Amino acid sequence: MSDSTDKKLFWACFIALVATSFVFGVRSTLIDDIALEFGMNESQKGRILGVGLWPFALSIIVFSLIIDKIGYKAAALFAIVCHFLAISMTLLAKPDNNLLYWGTFTMALGNGTVEAFINPVVATIFSRDKAKWLNILHAGWPAGIALGAIFTLVLGNFDIGWQVKFGMCFIPVVIYTILILKRTFPVNERVAAGIGYREMLGEFGAFGFFMFTVLLVMAIYQAIAGQANWAVVFGAGAVVAVLAGIYTRSLGRPMFVFVLLTMPFLATTELGTDTWMPGLLSLELGKAAAWVLVYTSVIMTILRWFAGPIVHKFSPIGLLVISAAVAVVGLLLLSQSAGWVIVLVATLYAFGKTFLWSTTLGLVSEQFPKGGALTLNGVSAVGVLGMGVLGAPLMGVWQDTDIDKTLKTDHPAIYQKVQGKEEPNIIGSSPSLNGKAVEELPEEELKVVKGVQNEYKKATFARMALLPAFLFVCYLILFFYFKSRGGYRPQELGAGGH
Repeated sequence: MSDSTDKKLFWACFIALVATSFVFGVRSTLIDDIALEFGMNESQKGRILGVGLWPFALSIIVFSLIIDKIGYKAAALFAIVCHFLAISMTLLAKPDNNLLYWGTFTMALGNGTVEAFINPVVATIFSRDKAKWLNILHAGWPAGIALGAIFTLVLGNFDIGWQVKFGMCFIPVVIYTILILKRTFPVNERVAAGIGYREMLGEFGAFGFFMFTVLLVMAIYQAIAGQANWAVVFGAGAVVAVLAGIYTRSLGRPMFVFVLLTMPFLATTELGTDTWMPGLLSLELGKAAAWVLVYTSVIMTILRWFAGPIVHKFSPIGLLVISAAVAVVGLLLLSQSAGWVIVLVATLYAFGKTFLWSTTLGLVSEQFPKGGALTLNGVSAVGVLGMGVLGAPLMGVWQDTDIDKTLKTDHPAIYQKVQGKEEPNIIGSSPSLNGKAVEELPEEELKVVKGVQNEYKKATFARMALLPAFLFVCYLILFFYFKSRGGYRPQELGAGGH
């Protein structure tokens, strides 16, 4: 493929990712409006936000296993169909049907399929500078979030329902559909280098399939029963791991498995805060809280777009160490900041989280090229699964539990009016407030409830700082590992590229 053809294909992949995150940004901005109309509490919101993530992992793994057989364009067409169906289902959703849940589910399938083809495509056409170009590609994620949030915020000045705002999601989907249909896709560098299918699976290994299966079964339980049967969860993981181990004769590359372990923490650090930031800060800044998400997303877009010199200066692993440390400080300060100081602190936090996901993809593609699409996309799958079944719901449970306890102890009369029912979740159950009853409270009592909610919404950031702190320790271990081997160097297959 020529440079011109490569760049056109890159732009098609970039716009596909923008469309994916545009929907994510719109959904994040509108979730409070939808929750109010549907009478949802924080845990129920977390369940919807979670189902917007974990089916992503299902589609990304399935297509990573077969994409070299069916071709990248077939995967792209499946993603397009999912996106059109999902937007339509969401627009038809009502409180008494499940279309909101299943529309979000279908959207996540489409989102995962987009990731399944764009990452290996870009890693193949720019095989000698993967970390740089995967960072640039993933500038499309915060760009789409910012555009989606801006659309809904601007439309918020008009007296229109959330359905009209969500309907704007058709625009970027139509654009990326037109761009993708015109493109011809390359053969993956693993296939071009003659690396076999079994060897690709061996990079992921028995441990990798165990982690993925355990998280996937947990997600299925979350969707159907709310609570997990742990014998089934770990039993299924063990069966798949044994079968994978027998077929591949591999437990998985140790360093790859180590990176996999970090992904749920990374995904919750980035996506969790993106999802919850408008709601967490809304009581502090009012409607301006959503603009903080836009602001941080614009910063991330710019930094990723110009990531090349930064990656080359620090190396991918050095950049990850620095990013995790800055993210810890940013989250701790967010939990203590008030008023417009939050904007300054959010700037610091944006610098911290910007390179975590995209640079991890670059590291995996450069260190495990024999794994092809599976290792490159597998880290995202495990990360988003962990976020969907544990991260997002747990953030909601933390808030519901703390808010319920404080109201029950300090304001029992108000608590009697707004007490909701116990809501099941993957780790047990949690108390809830009756959302409609809260909105019907007298002004003074409503102010009390909102004050308690504000306190614990912001406190969530302090708890979340533990996640990038764990990442920091893990990245330091990898940093010293590479240093002991003479420094960070990409592994090459010898296939073509730029």
